[in-house]
Amino acid sequence: MKAFFQQLFDYNFYCNKQLIAVCGSLDVIPERTASLFSHMLNAHHIWNARILGQEAQFGVWELQAFERWEDLHYENQRTTFEIITNADQLEARISYENIEGRTYANSLKDILFQVINHSTHHRAQIAADLRANGAEPPASDYIFYKRS
Repeated sequence: MKAFFQQLFDYNFYCNKQLIAVCGSLDVIPERTASLFSHMLNAHHIWNARILGQEAQFGVWELQAFERWEDLHYENQRTTFEIITNADQLEARISYENIEGRTYANSLKDILFQVINHSTHHRAQIAADLRANGAEPPASDYIFYKRS
């Protein structure tokens, strides 16, 4: 199961790097795209912090400068790989507070899947926004990634 999560996060990393490259080629990054990509980065960071019992450094909708996207994305990936590698059990329960201050507990595997699913959801929104603004988003289907 650890190997499968590592594959999913490799896929997530690849797709996000592709989006960063497309956004870097644009004269102006659409506002909604910048907001959604920042949100993806922030949410991944927040979940990593929750798993590790640390204080998050970013707000969930904090806008990140494009120049920081690649470094933040890499740091999120590196931290998540450390979490997966060092996990004794993916079924371990993680207690955390959400952004409204309510306390919850979920298994590590469910939190890891949440990060992947959340990113996939917002990448689809970003793809639609890029198309609406005349840019072609990269293909991000998992099967395309696995074929390469």
